[in-house]
Amino acid sequence: MSLNRNEKAAVVTDVAAQVARSQTLALAEYRGLTVEHMNKLRIDARAKGVYLHVLKNSLARRAVVGTPFECAAEAMSGPLIYGFSQDAVAAAKVIADFAKGNDKLVIKAGAYAGKVLDANGVKALAAIPSKEVLLAQLLGLMQSPISRLARVVAAIAEKKGAGQAAPEAAPDAAPAAAEPAAA
Repeated sequence: MSLNRNEKAAVVTDVAAQVARSQTLALAEYRGLTVEHMNKLRIDARAKGVYLHVLKNSLARRAVVGTPFECAAEAMSGPLIYGFSQDAVAAAKVIADFAKGNDKLVIKAGAYAGKVLDANGVKALAAIPSKEVLLAQLLGLMQSPISRLARVVAAIAEKKGAGQAAPEAAPDAAPAAAEPAAA
């Protein structure tokens, strides 16, 4: 079913809006995938915040004109599924993970930071841990010296505490009774 001019303009506008919010583009050839597999791929993409659509290549090329993804326009040929994501690795990860389990989905190209990525580049981008994992690793690295210092100080305090007995209170040192204040 072909689109009329207004429908094509709406598709280009929708894709261009998504492109403006995205950091990564991943392209994959989907020839031979069943509807069931495509639905599973779309569900995975939606769960990870990836805009994943089969687009007409000429419309996709128009949508990326003047953006960092324009560099990938030459790779936009054949039956492609386009994945755009705000997260730098999400689109590449969704497509690469699905391609591992299904040989009919072939990673073709991608774009990140104004540079074209080949299939191996998309796979390498997909291998990078997610933002949350990287932040957790960074936090662990930052806490490591502090926790080590705290353990050393606690061990020293424990060692000194075991070596010295707590001083007993002198029997003569009774608390003084407060005298009533003269009014």
